[in-house]
Amino acid sequence: MSKYNIQVFTGHYLGSGTSNRIYINLIGKIGSSGRHEIKTLTGLWAGSQLISVHCKSDIGDLLLVELEAKPVALGLVDDDWFCSKIIVTTPEGVSMLFPCHRWMSSNKRLSLRGAVGVCIQSHYEHLIFSIQIDVYYRWGIYAEGLPHIVNAESPTELPPEVRFSFTKEKEFLFTLVIALFNIFMPVLTEYVEKNWMRDDFFGYQFLNGLNPTMIKRCSELPENFPVTNDMVKSSLPEKSTLEMEIEKGNIFLCDYKRLSGLQGNEINKKKQYLSAPLCLLFSTPDSKLTPIAIQLDQKPGARNPIFLPSDNEKDWLLAKIFVRGAEFNEHGLNFHLLRTHLLGEVFTMAVMRNLPSCHPLFKLLIPHVRYTLQINIMARNRLVSPDGVFSQYTAIGNKPMTKFLKRAASSLTYSSLCLPDNIRERGVEKIPNYYYRDDGLELWNIIYSFVHGVLSFYYNDEDVQKDKELQAWIDEIVENCFQEKSKTGFPQSFVTVEELSKFVTMVIFTVSAQHAAVNNGQFDFGAWMPNFPSSLQCPPPIRKGDTTDDTIIKTLPDVSTTLKIMAVVYMLSRESSDRYPLGYYPEASFCEDTPLDLIAKFQEDLRVLDKKIEKRNKKLDLPYTYLSPKNVDNSIAI
Repeated sequence: MSKYNIQVFTGHYLGSGTSNRIYINLIGKIGSSGRHEIKTLTGLWAGSQLISVHCKSDIGDLLLVELEAKPVALGLVDDDWFCSKIIVTTPEGVSMLFPCHRWMSSNKRLSLRGAVGVCIQSHYEHLIFSIQIDVYYRWGIYAEGLPHIVNAESPTELPPEVRFSFTKEKEFLFTLVIALFNIFMPVLTEYVEKNWMRDDFFGYQFLNGLNPTMIKRCSELPENFPVTNDMVKSSLPEKSTLEMEIEKGNIFLCDYKRLSGLQGNEINKKKQYLSAPLCLLFSTPDSKLTPIAIQLDQKPGARNPIFLPSDNEKDWLLAKIFVRGAEFNEHGLNFHLLRTHLLGEVFTMAVMRNLPSCHPLFKLLIPHVRYTLQINIMARNRLVSPDGVFSQYTAIGNKPMTKFLKRAASSLTYSSLCLPDNIRERGVEKIPNYYYRDDGLELWNIIYSFVHGVLSFYYNDEDVQKDKELQAWIDEIVENCFQEKSKTGFPQSFVTVEELSKFVTMVIFTVSAQHAAVNNGQFDFGAWMPNFPSSLQCPPPIRKGDTTDDTIIKTLPDVSTTLKIMAVVYMLSRESSDRYPLGYYPEASFCEDTPLDLIAKFQEDLRVLDKKIEKRNKKLDLPYTYLSPKNVDNSIAI
């Protein structure tokens, strides 16, 4: 008779324990132990419970631990249980870890595979593993032409292991209410309030503000933006010309063409206005970025003048306000919602549907999908639904919002999500004082080094090609994210460890660093409403010389709209009390020495980068902190 000693670990979340009857079955290569009840007098509570299981005959190499929950009290009481892990010590004295980290309801079964990373094609091919894709992880349609979403209208439809803790959910709701009453609390907005009208700060925000990946080098003026040398001569160095500065790589462009033709919303029974501006910027000899020409609509003409710094001061300020209004929509919908939240949801769904818990990629990615499904459902219900805050209190409204998102999704490419490629494609390798780029590239390289090290431990190129679970994962991402696959540049499958490492780095960077860059500063830059207006109550000016202080005041959002949007950006920017910073792995998913050593090195590399950024920031008037690793969350959790 063989004896197996088993430690059953219950998590420390509120309500993790259970009074349900829990059964365990050890499944080996040639047999099983049969079902044994984990007997306790008071149920399972936080901590561990030690039991022994005796097998009458040899079950062979241990492959699976099967758990089953049965309710007490004739099935009238359903008491969920959070199992963090199972440790089994075999008769030979070998300890095996079986990670769980999920909730278990009555009359449910869980099959746990060992923590040693296993690619399904390389071990036990005679045993058919099946992954239960239950009703929780079904695909739904957000809108045609957009990435697919989880088919759930409420967070309560999600399995407990991917939902917020009770504490976080109450905190989330409480914060939104408190924000409405404490909106003018001291924050890092004083600098913005004092400097928002300055041209160099206007330019700075394209590099280190909320939307730092839209600006690109202008190698040739667009045909619909007829800026002449005479127009911008006063903004350029003496004896220089626009053509010369373009040739030197000192001219940059932001084009908001995706907003063209969209009709503005109606707020409080008053029509709002959108513009689709083009903004030309110059990188000055003293390393500043300043705007030198703004056109507020895509079609040039007499009623669409090109505004210049040499114009009337108020004309120029109003033109910049319209650019910032366009920036609000481009940032919030394209670079924040689409390129982090919606993509993160696709990545999460593909992980949960295709990768078992012992799969190396599951272990690597599970910290980076925490809370993403719930936060997205809440955003769809409360922010971007027809009666949500953004639909009701922004210039773009609900129907134009969907149209804009489709335009943005159609231009989404793989290279635009891979920061080194993105930087090269936009031609911004040399622009000075671009702290997002500098910190982002260092973070990308640190993440890549970690990811490549872990994946190389488990895979060679042939293993990658044969791993059906891995190939199903990328296939499902592409299938549910991109309508025209051939034009996006996304891999249709993985052939090498290098290809896989780059893609996984992109996934982790997107849901951690990129989300931090576009999310965490929303209150910093948006609390002073004129710098980041959510709506504009007057149409773009059609001639110069008419703008007054009264014109600007009437154009900006009303007080009610301002307060509601400020409450939302405060809530979205606020640090959560249970956040997991980048590199934090609270659940022991890996058990081999090499991955554990790589995690330790990853964490040390992040600490070194933190210190480097902190040292640089001491020399800056406005420190750039959004990509300091200590300020970056592991996942999209807010």
